[in-house]
Amino acid sequence: MHHGPLIAILVAGLGLAFVFGALAQKLRISPLVGYLLAGVAVGPFTPGFVADQNLANELAEIGVILLMFGVGLHFSLKDLLSVKAIAVPGAIVQIGVATLLGLGLGLWLGWSLVAGLVFGLALSVASTVVLLRALQERRMVQSEKGKIAVGWLIVEDLAMVLALVLIPAVADAINGARPGAVGPLATQFDLGLWGVLGLTLAKVVAFIAFMLIVGRRVIPWVLHWVAHTGSRELFRLAVLAIALGVAFMAASLFGVSFALGAFFAGMILSESPLSQRATEETLPLRDAFAVLFFVSVGMLFDPSILLRAPGPLLATLAIILIGKSLAAWLIVRAFGRSNAVALTISASLAQIGEFSFILAGLGVSLAILPEQGRDLILAGAILSILLNPILFAAVDKFAAEAAAKLKPAAPSAPEPEAEPERDITPTALTGHTIIVGYGRVGSLLGAGLIAQGEKLLVIEDQSDPIAAAERDGAELLIGNAADPEVLGAAAVVRAKRLFIAIPGSFEAGQVCEQARRENPTLPIVARAHSDAEVEHLTKCGATLTIMGEAEIARAMLALCRAEPKPPEAEAAAAQEEAPEGSPPASAA
Repeated sequence: MHHGPLIAILVAGLGLAFVFGALAQKLRISPLVGYLLAGVAVGPFTPGFVADQNLANELAEIGVILLMFGVGLHFSLKDLLSVKAIAVPGAIVQIGVATLLGLGLGLWLGWSLVAGLVFGLALSVASTVVLLRALQERRMVQSEKGKIAVGWLIVEDLAMVLALVLIPAVADAINGARPGAVGPLATQFDLGLWGVLGLTLAKVVAFIAFMLIVGRRVIPWVLHWVAHTGSRELFRLAVLAIALGVAFMAASLFGVSFALGAFFAGMILSESPLSQRATEETLPLRDAFAVLFFVSVGMLFDPSILLRAPGPLLATLAIILIGKSLAAWLIVRAFGRSNAVALTISASLAQIGEFSFILAGLGVSLAILPEQGRDLILAGAILSILLNPILFAAVDKFAAEAAAKLKPAAPSAPEPEAEPERDITPTALTGHTIIVGYGRVGSLLGAGLIAQGEKLLVIEDQSDPIAAAERDGAELLIGNAADPEVLGAAAVVRAKRLFIAIPGSFEAGQVCEQARRENPTLPIVARAHSDAEVEHLTKCGATLTIMGEAEIARAMLALCRAEPKPPEAEAAAAQEEAPEGSPPASAA
């Protein structure tokens, strides 16, 4: 048996990412910080094991492709259009302000104009992962604040996708074209900056046209064909092949970035009815490579920047936490939104993440951003992600104090936006049925219960199932059912029964235990996929645990029993049951 650098980096990277990520989760901070620190631990700037940087970069490229594919899969034009009046101009202005602040800091540090612009762009965009997780924890995704923040984030992501296309073209025009970067025209003729930009945009337009004309027809057709084969393995493989293949084609044939190709592959796939299944099937691999991406980013971070350049680091952190947040607050207030909405949007954007890392790595690889700029971006990202929960806590506290001040003045009509969104309204239902999870199983169950006239309460925290529950007319609690506050608001003590339709047995077990403590006599029905899960959920307090495979087998057996027997078989059975000496069935 031989082991090489690839196995070493996979074992060390994923192993340490798990350890540091679990520790970060325990400390109630984003696991992204743990993944980045895992990279620092195996990087060249810390003692001990040093992972192969070239391999780490290759794995990071795959991580970027799958991250951008996921962004495309979750891209929602409908969500963007619902808040376009504030999200589009707001995000553009905020990106402009943050970029100018970063440019000013870069020029003060003696960098070039282009380096300052790349640095400022990297500081202007918030982390999708961090922002969505913060909104989900506070059950704000479907609120006005959440929709504005998500729409704002979509505009930022689109702007960064465009930046990833244009930055290499600018670098080619400044430093001289790299072989094959923008095609033979750039190497034969001196096109200049605008010529290179024009050629790059022409290639992007050609790629987009190709995807809209050809890809929009071919990709859904291929997926539907694979889905009809009934092979889950082939379907998963097809989705990954489409993501990686389109990204590679975009780079090799059209000269655009892997990121743009993967984004468009995901965006086109999001229009297919199979998009939800594609998301579920690729999620484990996307998560694994995303973790490796963050580990590889952490390997580039030199912790000595904290001592070598404390002034520039504090200035970078001030741009992230104060500069762009203040700009976002002013923009939201200028559009007539309440102070609570403006503060929530500001806190949501007061951090940077994955796009910042991609821009920093691209800038350094193209020799247009100094390594100090990358170190400042990475340090600013780690510190801002650490401080982001504190900012949200301050916003929650401010909202609670504002609500307390308003109550004596106007007890009959409190200001709705002044109430903290973490407080969920308990249901007034009695004798109702609770469904935890409104996916494929929960939605079928809920539709049947509503048709029977049952009073139904659904607990869900994902956007698509939430929309389905609203369409079906169920009362809704947005949040994680394992959260005691959410389960308490569902009035378990007054409920008629509880169905746990989520597939994860660990979370389902937590829900079972809490519900059983609140209502010892409540009938609890859960779902499982194995005998071990059945045993676990039964120990946690489930009255009945249904294993899908076993119920399918029972239904098939019942169908066999219900089938009419052929005449010969009925005659033989009658002869066997007849007393001795009686005539044959045929004679009778």
